[in-house]
Amino acid sequence: MMEMIKSLDWSPLWISLKTAVVTTVICFFLGIFLARKVMKLPSPWDNFLDGLLTLPMVLPPTVAGFFLLLLFSKRRPFGIFLFEHFGIKVVQSFLGCVVAATVISLPLMYRNARSAFSLVPKDLVYAGQTLGMSEFSIFWKIIVPLSAPGIFSGTVLSFARALGEYGATSMLAGNIPGKTATISQRIALVMQDQDYATAGFWVMVVLFLSFGILTLYQFATEEKRFRP
Repeated sequence: MMEMIKSLDWSPLWISLKTAVVTTVICFFLGIFLARKVMKLPSPWDNFLDGLLTLPMVLPPTVAGFFLLLLFSKRRPFGIFLFEHFGIKVVQSFLGCVVAATVISLPLMYRNARSAFSLVPKDLVYAGQTLGMSEFSIFWKIIVPLSAPGIFSGTVLSFARALGEYGATSMLAGNIPGKTATISQRIALVMQDQDYATAGFWVMVVLFLSFGILTLYQFATEEKRFRP
């Protein structure tokens, strides 16, 4: 076992962690922004965008990966535009890992943030307006602090989802060792070679990380921990 660990390629772990961290940061700010904006839209636009933003949560990841591949492929107009004008290559790159993980994880952050915002008492918002506070100040000084448990839960779940993403990532970013090969992809690859020892080791790593994430999630859902 020790010999296997010493000879192990640790790049899937670092790629997975980097992907999860970058994705979580993007989902945090983008999820909060979208949740706030959609809540302010009139019907039926709010329902339409809500369904659109939630759609990746219920779609098979391979379906999301298919649409992402159509969008960012260098053989498609948008992919050609990005590469020729900005030198941005999404397919088979680390950026592809982040894009795929963000699309799959964003609904978790968005849904949790929107649910948390909807539970904030409107009387407190009206009180802030009466005191002359700007919309920006009301949002960041009243709404966000009161929504902290839900926002934190969404952040943890987004990290967990990005860490374990496989379907969309494999289609968009591929499985390039040391570049785009994540833990999930590594497990699938070594299982094809019937290397059960290596697969079992990576499964234990994922279980350890998942247990830590689950602990954080339980911490986030206990509102009393956020009370003064």
